[in-house]
Amino acid sequence: MNDGLAARRFLVSGTVQGVFFRASAARMADQLGLRGYARNLADGRVEVLAVGAATSLEALADWLGRGPPRATVTAVVTEEQAVAPYAGLVDFRTG
Repeated sequence: MNDGLAARRFLVSGTVQGVFFRASAARMADQLGLRGYARNLADGRVEVLAVGAATSLEALADWLGRGPPRATVTAVVTEEQAVAPYAGLVDFRTG
């Protein structure tokens, strides 16, 4: 934790590519005041890295477990991360 901030990396599995998952995750993260990114991985998962208040990260984790309407989420792996490497992030992006 750093000034009340936390960082988490989420690896989301299932039907999560080609269903507007990243864009929807970015909208949700923006609403929660988080910064970070969502990107597709070559193995079909989506990686989401988010930095912000712990309560907002929990809300994002809950949303990631469901995803947008066309997604079928089968698993979400959550990893705590150090905040310092991501201190320069200013918004939430998709890649």
